[in-house]
Amino acid sequence: MSRVGSLSQEIRSGPPAARAPLDAGDFRRAVGRFATGVTVLTTVAEGRHLGMTANSFVSVSLDPLLVLISIRRDARFHDPLLAAGVWGVSVLAADMTEASRFFAQHAYDHPGDMFAQWAHTIGAQTGVVLLDGALSVFECRTVSTHPGGDHTLVIGEVVSLAQPRNDAGPLVFFEGKYLDTASSRDAVPAQDGGTKRVS
Repeated sequence: MSRVGSLSQEIRSGPPAARAPLDAGDFRRAVGRFATGVTVLTTVAEGRHLGMTANSFVSVSLDPLLVLISIRRDARFHDPLLAAGVWGVSVLAADMTEASRFFAQHAYDHPGDMFAQWAHTIGAQTGVVLLDGALSVFECRTVSTHPGGDHTLVIGEVVSLAQPRNDAGPLVFFEGKYLDTASSRDAVPAQDGGTKRVS
């Protein structure tokens, strides 16, 4: 019996039906123990700027410059994002907890301009909103999409980037809480509908 790492090849490639089903709740709790940064994703649809809090954002490639986001297929942000083909990523600083909560809770039921109370600029390359208080911002153009269960994986080429701030640490999310990065023993619980986990 060949072995790969510490698992036999037979176990690694065994039929799924032979394995005990895993619980989705256990999976979410286990994944929640992977600390992540927090972003606000933005796009523009029919002239309206849209935003959504998310923590599924990863770098993919340096040549070309590619990043990936993962969006639930039933999220209202999903279809406008795919239709627009352009999007922005604002990596939130530790003092932007309220922005994270706002775009998790009120991104679609907020009347009028949902960005009116948040200092921002419009990206020159894509026309999407970028939050001024962010640690880093990226403008992206979609180059491919891939189905991933109840999500769509969206890969984008970075066409513009900036690092507006160097005076703050990151906003970090762990086990359903915003961590105080100055003291990891303290945490600020996310309110109902807080940081929206999209993975």
